Amino acid sequence: MAPPLVLSILVLSLLLSSSDSLLITPNSTLLSPNRTFALGFFSLGVVGGGVGASPRWYLGIWYASLPPRTIVWVANRAAPVLSPSPVASLSPSGRLTISSDASVAAAAVWVSDNGLPASDALLLDSGNLVLLSQSGSAVWESFDSPADTWLPGMAMTRQRRIVSWRSPSDPSPGPFSLRLRPPAYGEFELVFDGSVPYWSTGNWTGTQFAGVPEMTVPYIYEFRFAEPFGPEASFSYAVAAEAAAEAGLGPPALSRFVVDPSGRLMQYAWSPQSASWSMFWSRPEVECGVYGVYGRCGSLGVCAAGDRSCQCPPGLRPADPAAWSSGDFSGGCSRAGDPPCSAADGDDDDEFEEMGAADIDGDAEVSIPGVSRSSCEGSCVSNCSCLGLRYDPGSRLCRNLYGNAYNLRNRTDAPILFLRVSASSLRGGSSSNAKKKKQKKTTTMILIGVLCGSLAIFGSLASIVTVIILRRRRRRRRRRGGGLAKAKEDDGTFSNVTVFSYKELYAATRGFSEKLGHGGFGAVFRGELPGATPVAVKRLERGGGEREFRAEVRTIGSVHHVNLVRLRGFCCEGPHRLLVYDLAPLGSLSAHLGAAAAPLSWAARLRIAVGTARGVAYLHEACRDCIIHCDIKPENILLDSDYTPKVSDFGLATLVGRGDPTRAAATSVRGTWGYVAPEWVSGGAAITPKADVYSFGMTLLEILSGRRNAESATFAAWAAGRIAAGDDAAAAAVADPRLAEVGGYDAAEAERLARVAVWCVQDEESARPGMGAVVQMLEGAVAPPPPPPPPRLLRALVASGDSFPRPETSNAASGNDSEVSVGSDSDGPSRVGEDESESRAG
Repeated sequence: MAPPLVLSILVLSLLLSSSDSLLITPNSTLLSPNRTFALGFFSLGVVGGGVGASPRWYLGIWYASLPPRTIVWVANRAAPVLSPSPVASLSPSGRLTISSDASVAAAAVWVSDNGLPASDALLLDSGNLVLLSQSGSAVWESFDSPADTWLPGMAMTRQRRIVSWRSPSDPSPGPFSLRLRPPAYGEFELVFDGSVPYWSTGNWTGTQFAGVPEMTVPYIYEFRFAEPFGPEASFSYAVAAEAAAEAGLGPPALSRFVVDPSGRLMQYAWSPQSASWSMFWSRPEVECGVYGVYGRCGSLGVCAAGDRSCQCPPGLRPADPAAWSSGDFSGGCSRAGDPPCSAADGDDDDEFEEMGAADIDGDAEVSIPGVSRSSCEGSCVSNCSCLGLRYDPGSRLCRNLYGNAYNLRNRTDAPILFLRVSASSLRGGSSSNAKKKKQKKTTTMILIGVLCGSLAIFGSLASIVTVIILRRRRRRRRRRGGGLAKAKEDDGTFSNVTVFSYKELYAATRGFSEKLGHGGFGAVFRGELPGATPVAVKRLERGGGEREFRAEVRTIGSVHHVNLVRLRGFCCEGPHRLLVYDLAPLGSLSAHLGAAAAPLSWAARLRIAVGTARGVAYLHEACRDCIIHCDIKPENILLDSDYTPKVSDFGLATLVGRGDPTRAAATSVRGTWGYVAPEWVSGGAAITPKADVYSFGMTLLEILSGRRNAESATFAAWAAGRIAAGDDAAAAAVADPRLAEVGGYDAAEAERLARVAVWCVQDEESARPGMGAVVQMLEGAVAPPPPPPPPRLLRALVASGDSFPRPETSNAASGNDSEVSVGSDSDGPSRVGEDESESRAG
């Protein structure tokens, strides 16, 4: 409970006494002294239809002068008033009461829970509704019962929770909430269904939360954590008006945190220039990462990352097709065809649809160790409640799934997931009835008789078949070779890619006759698989290539995203190490930059920038293990026929365990001059995803300007200086002037890209945004704030007249395409080698 509030004469006109029988009606509101907030009734939709339809009325608080109406608090969340004339009044007992009408006999729909009687009500400038006793002390306040919004000045304690709406049109309490994590109360966590945490800030370090490094970037907030790690812990924040005004966010300086119906914590700030709310931050960054994706895809639904839709796996269908069509996926998916064990269905009409290496959050599972897959399937089929199973062929562990199942997602290290479906649904027909089953059994008996009678005639063929099988097995073993066996032993099976023989790839490339480019580990050749499928074949040539080869196969083969290059297969036969990729028709981005290249349209540049960011963000944040690329540059961004970018060259990838994202997972790192992050130039720094953010920022400047950083030694520094200075013409000065030849560009989008680029190339890792935040800013979902002054390193480069210290052997035309190895294991000078453009494949 808040300390006693002393009233002043200034606010007496805004006090409403318990002697007033009528407090609020749909035609009246109560304003805060500064007229920022209003208390009143609002309606959402109607109940019923026709003449008797009635709106649902709620008493709430919203911003008084901002369109559209933004609700920050709701009193009767779970009990809307269905009559047309609701009223809110202070009852004779001194409690705020919501009734269906003003009559004495009207039933109370909602009553405040203050223990002492109140005589007055006051709506404060903070948006807090307070009930006051005759002595002026607070006996109840809305901040003690928050809805889905956390306002500045509201202290979060162990008693308070921010609870989401059920849906955008239903303010009743939803399944997601934000709270101080018990029992230590030293961090915040998002919780599903009141008890299942799915994201946390990490512990308070004294200046920030460990899992929210963005807090170290000076911006518009002032944070205060009183008595952390104890039952009296209290965390609050305030908006620094001057800083907000400098950032173009005031006056008025308005901000709020919201737990939205999808389960994400969102930070919004009001932008007077655009007269709208701008989202600056959200966690989890990927909506599909929310536990259960409740309100999204429901049970057995598959969340489509980056999309606003859900999908049903094969053999399943929307449980509520009408709601599904309207965009409400919360009902999830159900079995197509007859339910299991029904009269029209039978155990022999069920099949298991393989979902690949995937995980799922289920209500319950039963483990059965040491069984075959067929036995595992049999145990599931024998139970009518079994949804599916997970089976690990290595450990022979079977897990049968029961109850509801949410958050179906790919996870490369998870067991294979199989969902139980009706076989007829996969065939596209109806379920089998008793007659069809009888016919099937009769047919089976006839076939058995025919086969038995034919054994004597075809017995001699059995030995021939056996010989053929043995020969095929020997050929298969020779094809895969000892290297493949070792790869399987070290890295697991490669069931998601094709194993080629060296002879097959030699024929596909016509003897490696058409060379497309030469990359860090070897040459790339054009090839054509059977069926006229064009591919790019990368032949590894460097010493130590076997290690990089295995890393690349393991990494690319297990990761799938529209903006990541697809690995079709590989060859590991004797000394040969080859990788087979989809062919990129338009080559690499580097071929489309520079003065000699034809200018890309603005739409193509924006598609390339956003798509590349999505691909890198997927590597960092959506995979089971964080994958650090280590060499983001135009040469490693391939373009499809519609300019869809594909990030390539994962042989450089560094995997870092999710549990320790700052730990270096390798002792040597290969990068490229002009793109290597400052912490790597100095040597000995830990490998983190923020190094990729820096490289992406440098690449983004090239996409915007259409020029290579190497074409002018100080271009990147000059561009960053103009953008960070807040020059209105900065984006126009940096943008490629040749865009006028291909339809021009959008000034607002160019400004957005320019700001994001400068944020990405900050000296300090903690000042750079994560790639998830970069995607949101590039897509326009979050407005990028004005960046700080140019990074110290780039300012120094302007003074020195060089963009990066380059080895003397570098070619002037490709100076920033040279590799550099930096790491704690390097005792001598940095190793440098040529890295020509890989024009078709990673």
